[in-house]
Amino acid sequence: MLRRLDKSFFIVACIAAVIMFFYLGNIPLLDPDEPVYAETPKEMINFNEFLSPRIYGEYWYDKPPLYYWLVAGAFKVFGMGEFSARFPSAFLGVAGVLALYWFGCEIFNKRAAMAGALVLSTSIEYFYLGKAAVTDITLNFCLTLALLGFITKRYYLMYIFTGLATVAKGPVGFLFPGAIIFLYLAATSRFKILKEMKMPTGIILFAVTALPWYLFMYSVHGNAFIDTFLGFHNVTRFTSPEHPELVVWYYFIPVLLLGFFPWTSILFQSVWVSLTQRSQGNNKKLLFLNIWAAFIFIFFTISQTKLVSYILPMYPPLALIAGWYIDRVWEFRERSIMWPIVLAILSALIIAGMFTGLKLLPILSTGIMISAVLFIVMTLCSLVFIWKRQIGKAFWAQVIGMMLFSMVLVSLLFAGAAPYFTSKYIAQEFTNKYDGKSPVYVMKFLRPGFAYYTNVYGSEIKAKELATAVNSAQGKAYFVIQQADYKELTESERERVKIVAEAADRIILIKE
Repeated sequence: MLRRLDKSFFIVACIAAVIMFFYLGNIPLLDPDEPVYAETPKEMINFNEFLSPRIYGEYWYDKPPLYYWLVAGAFKVFGMGEFSARFPSAFLGVAGVLALYWFGCEIFNKRAAMAGALVLSTSIEYFYLGKAAVTDITLNFCLTLALLGFITKRYYLMYIFTGLATVAKGPVGFLFPGAIIFLYLAATSRFKILKEMKMPTGIILFAVTALPWYLFMYSVHGNAFIDTFLGFHNVTRFTSPEHPELVVWYYFIPVLLLGFFPWTSILFQSVWVSLTQRSQGNNKKLLFLNIWAAFIFIFFTISQTKLVSYILPMYPPLALIAGWYIDRVWEFRERSIMWPIVLAILSALIIAGMFTGLKLLPILSTGIMISAVLFIVMTLCSLVFIWKRQIGKAFWAQVIGMMLFSMVLVSLLFAGAAPYFTSKYIAQEFTNKYDGKSPVYVMKFLRPGFAYYTNVYGSEIKAKELATAVNSAQGKAYFVIQQADYKELTESERERVKIVAEAADRIILIKE
């Protein structure tokens, strides 16, 4: 076991840490999701109530508490701020990469494990979510440990992390491992393994890990918790679209193509070879990884609510498959022509997309130019090295290129765009102008960030309610809205208010 703590392990750890922690606390929390996962733990601390999550002073049942607890702990250690809110995601992002390396050494070999771990850490969606104050990396880490625990026959580890996944995200925490393992056993006719899985003690271990919080919430909040958490946030979101415009069957295809970049360039041949060619006793392990990835993709394709982050749990198995394939090509010095061709096509599409976005935010020109140069150099290096059958150099060209891009992404692109996606700056303006007593109306989209940065909850309004609120407000009132909302007001309604502060596309109105 100690042999895994070698040079490769520390190289993987250093690269993952640089990617995840670089510039972590320098960008404001981005609306609307990140502030939610900072405001709730802040209120846990303020109310000294760590079991029943709150937001805006009211109990709410959107997510289980694991990420809130982790952020509250980070607040206690580092103080409240952007770095602390994102620290658990970044830490578990690195831990997930190292876990993939650790288990990958056992499942395949050291080079395949290193390649798989670095594929994961340099995939766009993985490091993007690893640098964000959201729950996805926490769930992903727990599911990864649970399923890797199964395939390496560490069953107690599997039960513990299945329980933690359930405390991180809800029923999917145990439904996903259960379904994936069942499908694997069915596909390989190996149900006799169930006798080895220590199920009686394992179920007790899972229950001790997962159930106490749910039992507490039901005992305190009763059916309100069951109906809202299980009914709306799980069943209803699966069967009814939260964002109807996103309900298309192919939604996750472009998400995967971009999110797994640059390794999408070998994704399909990796999967194909892993399923069609015999591999020195690795066939069942490769089949398990493919079932794991396919189940996640199909499940969320069927789900009516779709978000970019949902398919993150398929990235670890895909990364291990890609690592196995890279090791194979590396070993036999194969010239994989499709690799640089697909990479060139995808790089060109991403560069074109970035320059299209430049028309909307010209401030991003420096970051986009540097990113374009990085992608072009990375692609050319990969092409030359693969043509010369120097697969190791091609692999490292992409790892280094993506590590540099991750730094450009946060320090130039995100930093430049942040004023248009955060309520921090308008919150600072509000703090300077608020009289401390008048009612405040805040657009739903802006409310989490506004509350986090001002400690003022305000009353939530939606865009279609703004005109009514302006007309009906008695006496002095403040409105925190976006420019697009202001443009929807009629001329007479605009005459009732005045703009007293602006920050990017956020504005503060006062009705005297």
